[in-house]
Amino acid sequence: MAVYIDSSDRLLHDQAHSLALTCPHCLVLAHITPMAVPPFSELSLYRPRQIGIVYRCDACNSPIFLRFNVRSYGAQRIELSAQFTEIERPREKFTFTYLPEAIETLFREALLCYSHGAFNAFTSMCRRTMQTAFELLGEPGKLRLFDQLNELREMAQIDATSFTVLKRVIFGSDSDPGGGLPILEDDQAGILLEVMKDLLYQAYVRRGRLQQAMVVRRFFSDQTDRSGAAATYAATATAAAGAASLSSAASGVRAADAARNTT
Repeated sequence: MAVYIDSSDRLLHDQAHSLALTCPHCLVLAHITPMAVPPFSELSLYRPRQIGIVYRCDACNSPIFLRFNVRSYGAQRIELSAQFTEIERPREKFTFTYLPEAIETLFREALLCYSHGAFNAFTSMCRRTMQTAFELLGEPGKLRLFDQLNELREMAQIDATSFTVLKRVIFGSDSDPGGGLPILEDDQAGILLEVMKDLLYQAYVRRGRLQQAMVVRRFFSDQTDRSGAAATYAATATAAAGAASLSSAASGVRAADAARNTT
């Protein structure tokens, strides 16, 4: 994939037509268009290792800042790395409704760290989040989460190196020998993010939603039972009233017949 700035200050990208990302402002996956590119002459003069380019989100027209590493400087073009860093990341979403307050507070801060690209702080907050979860869930809950982590490894096909890092972050302790937090790269932090979301979802959100659904089901079932009982009672009362009316009418007929016979 070729990405470079030519001597006419034009940014040329052979995949520009398909360049899209999630906008940090409107949170829409949209195509982005370059709007402000550093001048070729100034880049050639100062030769920075990294450069910044301002793009426009085609969905909301907000500015998006990307940083590229410079691969080489030439007489007619400046080669850039195809990989870039998002200066502003979209804020990560998660359903916090069913999380205990202590875990919610810690994981919110973890997501905020990730959104700002502070991966070391994100790693630290992930460990604190899981340590709090283990305290609340107890040893059986910790073992269940460990089993779920192994299932995730198989489902997501996480490589051995990344899995070792994940296990060290989530289940390690600062007091363990060599239990210090590892330094994570961008891609490893992304894997840790998705694993954290899944573990917390399984431990709290899934259970909370299921319990809520069962409560709603029982409520409507009780309502139906009460409605059925009320309908049965009303039908019985109506039948009894009808029977009483017929009995009264029959008594009146018998009394009239007796009177005629006497006469």
